[in-house]
Amino acid sequence: MMFRARVLVLTAFALCVLCCRVGRTDEQKPSANAKAGQNGDEPTGEVRVVLLKGTVTFLGPALRKQGVKAYKEMDQQVVLITDGGEMVPLVADWRGRAFYQDKRLRDRKVELVLRRRSKIPYAQVMSVYTFDDKNRRQYTDYWCDICSIPMYEIKDCECCQGPIRLRFQDRPLPSYIREQLKSDERKDSQTKPDDKAM
Repeated sequence: MMFRARVLVLTAFALCVLCCRVGRTDEQKPSANAKAGQNGDEPTGEVRVVLLKGTVTFLGPALRKQGVKAYKEMDQQVVLITDGGEMVPLVADWRGRAFYQDKRLRDRKVELVLRRRSKIPYAQVMSVYTFDDKNRRQYTDYWCDICSIPMYEIKDCECCQGPIRLRFQDRPLPSYIREQLKSDERKDSQTKPDDKAM
């Protein structure tokens, strides 16, 4: 009897470890073949990974606020309104779906790492950062305290089937985004006109 209990405990532990290993990590740099569709389809335009700041809200009210007549069918679509005023609709996939489900993520300041395709207006969310009341950036996901695995939408834990919670962490932007921001800063400084020449 004791042997069976040990086998069950070890099996449950092995399943939790397996769940952790197959989970997605936001730090991973997009693969070189990111231009291909998720199902191995042909590429649908150039793919860029960008960091955009703004607020996620429902599209219908956002359009009406801009004077665009939009019926209630548009009210269930979420959109990132960037600090520059651009409206970027978000795909309800493995990461973006949380904005459709969780009102705590909407109508607040966010920074999103997005995958954008040149021929598609919709963007795919790769990483979510929210800001606390002291304006500190926080990496945001869901967490199972029992299995210690991250989740990216509201549902029962994939491992133990227990409840999960919204989690905020003090974590920097992914390294590939930091490198891209530094590269953009260098390009900007090189293209700025020399003040002395004026």
